[in-house]
Amino acid sequence: MMAIILFGLFFLLVMLRLPIAVALAVSSIAVLFTGSGIFGLELVADIMYTSISKFTLLAIPFFILAGVIMEQAGISKRLIDFAQALVGHKKSGIVFVTVMTAIFFAAISGSGPATVAAIGGILVPAMVKSGYKKETAGALVASSGAIGIIIPPSIAFIVFAVVAGDQLPISIARLFMAGVIPGLMLGVGFILAAMWVRWRQEIKEGPLEGFVPMKPASAKERLKAFTNALWGLLIPVIILGGIYGGFFTPTEAAVVAVFYGLFVGFFVYKELNMKKLYAILVASSIQTAVVMFIVSAASVYAYIITTEQIASQISAAMLGLSSNPIIILLLINVLLLIAGMFIDAISAYYIFIPILLPIMILFEVDPTVFGVFMTVNLAIGLFTPPVGLNLYVATGISDTTLGEISRGVLPFVASSIIILLLITFVPWFSTFLPDLLNIK
Repeated sequence: MMAIILFGLFFLLVMLRLPIAVALAVSSIAVLFTGSGIFGLELVADIMYTSISKFTLLAIPFFILAGVIMEQAGISKRLIDFAQALVGHKKSGIVFVTVMTAIFFAAISGSGPATVAAIGGILVPAMVKSGYKKETAGALVASSGAIGIIIPPSIAFIVFAVVAGDQLPISIARLFMAGVIPGLMLGVGFILAAMWVRWRQEIKEGPLEGFVPMKPASAKERLKAFTNALWGLLIPVIILGGIYGGFFTPTEAAVVAVFYGLFVGFFVYKELNMKKLYAILVASSIQTAVVMFIVSAASVYAYIITTEQIASQISAAMLGLSSNPIIILLLINVLLLIAGMFIDAISAYYIFIPILLPIMILFEVDPTVFGVFMTVNLAIGLFTPPVGLNLYVATGISDTTLGEISRGVLPFVASSIIILLLITFVPWFSTFLPDLLNIK
């Protein structure tokens, strides 16, 4: 009965287009009131406060702030210029530039929508100028932006480690390194998908109109572009080098990233001022409030799933369908892909980790591998309708409708699902780097 109220009311509210956090909170409160009356409601504030008062979660507001600073400091523009100097003269160079810049910026912001916002304003018009349709350009940027929650530092991995840590300890540093190869694989998949789209378009319509090959950059021009972008390129080196060198924790690394970004913005590129800083603080505060509200509301939801034995009942039901680990992993992927179409990654972690992690432990799936393929699933959700956040950001940038960009994103969804299956069934892609560097 409790499970019906919890899940039924939640999905009803989501279908009514209420914010995810509100749907989580209302459905949780309804269950607590049904089960314990007014006394059950006393738990809500305590759980919500406790869930966000964890030192590890301090990394989230600081990484959000760092990402906004990097965007406003002009780092994204210089990264794009550097990528164009390297491959902009190639026939599909703008595609390489888009994906490469997304990967670079992902290693700065840790957020999908932030990556789309930072690079889309420049790269979508550039792709259209090169002959690509607006929906294809917007779809590639939206898809590439999803790499932001896989390539370290990743806000999603931080939340995964916190939620899964209630059942077994998981290292954020190991998750960060485990995301590198899968993130790069997704980038390659997006490039191949975009080249396939271009090939089909040229077969139907002839050579793309408007494409004028860039003159290859000289060694001097490439060196200048590299020098201009160097301060941005050093950010992931400093963050990850500091974490894996033992100089600071992931949370402390987020603080370092903020101060580094401020230094670059004020004293190196000189594109920041006090007026911009105020706007940056406001924007990052709003983003942080949204994330933390989701975390606190989802924590109450996860508490009910655990204490009411809903997680164990669903786990037992899934295991009753099959004892074949391949079938179970496929079912879990389908479940997460569908969930990612409707809810954000943070909410999905709190809802599904208590249910799915015991199954992964039973089948002896490395928790790191589970963390990576679950995150990749939810990254795909960022650019799939109807609730893909990246799609909405890219729609505004590319001046398209949600329907148009949803059609344009299909080849990128297909390529990412292929990559997802490889990551799920070949654990080596996730474990190679952490094991190589002996990161536990």
